[in-house]
Amino acid sequence: MKKVLIVVDMQNDFINMALGTPEAVEIVEPVKEKIRLRQAQGWEIVFTRDTHGEDYLQTPEGQKLPVKHCIRGSEGWQIADGVYVPGCAVIDKPNFGYPHWDLGNPEQIELVGLCTDICVVSNALILKAKYPDAALSVDATCCAGVTPESHFAALMTMKMCQIDVTYE
Repeated sequence: MKKVLIVVDMQNDFINMALGTPEAVEIVEPVKEKIRLRQAQGWEIVFTRDTHGEDYLQTPEGQKLPVKHCIRGSEGWQIADGVYVPGCAVIDKPNFGYPHWDLGNPEQIELVGLCTDICVVSNALILKAKYPDAALSVDATCCAGVTPESHFAALMTMKMCQIDVTYE
């Protein structure tokens, strides 16, 4: 019975640097607690890290979001202090959603992290398509969006796509 917690982009630039928000700062401790809980329960923990090069502003994404962030090797690219668990997998993804998920045959997948309305929803939808038989959930209390309104809209979108939204 394989269970996987995916911690999406809990990086400095999304928490308290280039694109940080008060809501992102607020979820850091709940995310740490969720990671500790799931690790104690024997879940596999996988981290994603938004990853861009110095040429980010010249990329299609950079043209639409002209804020340099998550540049490989920078402080903003790093996973926030105390969030990463040594020995766990880290996926450096150049786009919102990671299309190459290889989780084996998971029975349960849970997502937490940033940003609900961009990378969390993108990965949730990809995982729903790739693992249709897995119980897929997102803990809303361990996610934050670009704005509270877009966070809520993303949660509603995921609910409509039969992804369980929990408030644990």
